[in-house]
Amino acid sequence: MAINGICRRSMRMTAVIANKPIIPEGIYGKKNQLYHYMSRYLIERISWLCRDLRPNVPEGDGRVKIIFARRGGMSTDDFKTYLRLLADTDNTQINWSVIDIDGIEAHDQAARFGLQLADIAVSGLTWALEPDFYGNCEPRFARALKPVIYHRGSNYMSYGTKMVPSHDTLDFSQEQQPFIDLFAG
Repeated sequence: MAINGICRRSMRMTAVIANKPIIPEGIYGKKNQLYHYMSRYLIERISWLCRDLRPNVPEGDGRVKIIFARRGGMSTDDFKTYLRLLADTDNTQINWSVIDIDGIEAHDQAARFGLQLADIAVSGLTWALEPDFYGNCEPRFARALKPVIYHRGSNYMSYGTKMVPSHDTLDFSQEQQPFIDLFAG
C-alpha cells in the first residue's frame, strides 16, 4: 500500500546499492568511509536529476535540499567536509551548481515524512535483491517503483539504481535476476 502511494506521487527516486559482503576487507577501513563513498554516488545522481528536471520546475533557485536520516556515529559536519574536499578536487561528476553543502541536514527519520518515504522506497528495491530467510526475493515492489525511478532513456542502472560493484560484475541468483532484468534489461 505504501509503495503504491509513492508511485502515485509526482516524484523521482534514485538509489545506490552496495554489495557489502563482496567488498574486500580493509578497502573502506576508516570510520564512515563506505557510507561517504556511497553518498557521493547518491548526491551525484541527485545533482543530475536536478539538472535534467530543472527546465520543468521553475520554482526555487534550482538547488536541492538534502536531508539525511540521522545515523549513530555519523557526523553531518564530517560529511560536509568530505563533500567540500570532493568539490575542491573536481574529481567527480557532481553538478555542484545544484548542491548546497552548507544546507545539508540530518534529522530523525520519524520526524520527516520525506525520510520515511525514502526508506519505504529503498526497502522496495531491497526486497528484490535481499533474499529472505527462505532464499526468496520479492520483485513486485521494484516493478511498481519503476515509473518513479530516475532514468535517461532506458538507462536505469547508471542513474536510478547505481550498484557498487557494477551489476555487470556480479553473479545474481535466479531469485535476484528479475531486478536486473527490470532495470538493466
